[in-house]
Amino acid sequence: MTEQNTPSTDSRLQELEAPVRRALERASALGASAAEAGVTAETGLSTTVRLGEVETLEYHRDRGIVVTVYFGQCKGSASSADTSMDAIDEAVAKACSIARHTAEDDCAGLAPAERMATHLPDLDLLHPWSLSPDDMIELATRCEASALAVDSRIDNSEGATLSSHERRRVYGNSHGLVAGYPSSYHSVSCSVIARDDSGMQRDYWYSAARDPADLKSAESIGQTAGERTVRRLGARKLSTRTAPVLFPPNLARGLIGHFLGAIQGGAQYRRTSFLLDAAGQQVFPSFVSICERPLIPKGVGSAAMDSEGVATANRDLLQDGVLAGYILGSYSARKLGLETTGNAGGVHNILVNGRAGADQASLMGDMGTGFLVTELIGQGVNPTTGDYSRGAAGYWIENGEVAYPVHEITIAGNLIDMYMNLVAIGEDADVQSNVRCGSILLESMTIAGN
Repeated sequence: MTEQNTPSTDSRLQELEAPVRRALERASALGASAAEAGVTAETGLSTTVRLGEVETLEYHRDRGIVVTVYFGQCKGSASSADTSMDAIDEAVAKACSIARHTAEDDCAGLAPAERMATHLPDLDLLHPWSLSPDDMIELATRCEASALAVDSRIDNSEGATLSSHERRRVYGNSHGLVAGYPSSYHSVSCSVIARDDSGMQRDYWYSAARDPADLKSAESIGQTAGERTVRRLGARKLSTRTAPVLFPPNLARGLIGHFLGAIQGGAQYRRTSFLLDAAGQQVFPSFVSICERPLIPKGVGSAAMDSEGVATANRDLLQDGVLAGYILGSYSARKLGLETTGNAGGVHNILVNGRAGADQASLMGDMGTGFLVTELIGQGVNPTTGDYSRGAAGYWIENGEVAYPVHEITIAGNLIDMYMNLVAIGEDADVQSNVRCGSILLESMTIAGN
């Protein structure tokens, strides 16, 4: 394959190409039959203000290289936080030494040469946020102050946090590929505590985006956090029962995340998935479709190539409720006798179709009586069996309206049944994540309470 290069006006990205090329050249000189290397450079600034005082102000600047070499189908890897030429030479030598003492693996090797990304379109992923530390502190202070001003019963705070990060990664391998791209990610969040005769409650809100211009204002984030917290005062427990459960968009994506984990190639070939060998089977109702769209401009999960240099592409994961295929890198694909789907390193912008015009409010009306979950606690999900049990808080809904806040309960079920008993998905997708999903209404779950 002829060598591919990433045209870039980003000088800091171009600087990362030299250590990648050096690693590949050294690996070849030491007799490796194939090699790959990735250099990542990250910078970030974040601050947390609590009760009007600066609690943390952190700046980080990280840079490192990971080198993998192959001697036939024997593999060795090494990494270094030092990207000087001498350090790279040492890392490559260590990787070669490891490979010579490693057993052959029939599935080891680079991704196929014909699948390499030959062109990286500009996905508009880099948007620096030119804030000084003082600017960040001021914004965080305003965010928290807005939350505290919502109600006099808000008497404590876990703080308001602002963060701004830039990342640049260049990947290359002995197919001739050397390519990379820069990106940014920024966020604002706030969490406060309210108190009355019934006890204390806390809640939060946030905004996140590639482009700081797409963030909600610091004041609105604070106000929403304050309002959500006050609404939880007077929370009650429920008696144990079975009832419909509604997940808002920021929690609904977690349900989809469990599905994505179950169809990962690693879970399939290790036989540790609750959706084992499910390709071609009905796993959701027929009105549900899920697709991957990796080339959305400014998308949180956008990328024109995966971590092995394979070009990404649009694909359907779920068509009319039927699983169309798995999420694969080259290694898991070989283990399963399949081809890579360009997902080494993860998925890229998962879109879940929603019912036109439906949102959280309309699905509450559809539900009539049931539980709206707004917080999940703990990690009680078994990825092998699909058993699901999480601590939860939220609101009891009657006649489509909030009746009262609820806390200290557990919601439980099995993901296989939960997916098949899905009643509706809203169109109110949260685009601040790699998984874009609207509100999800489930027909029923067990609610364990008093």
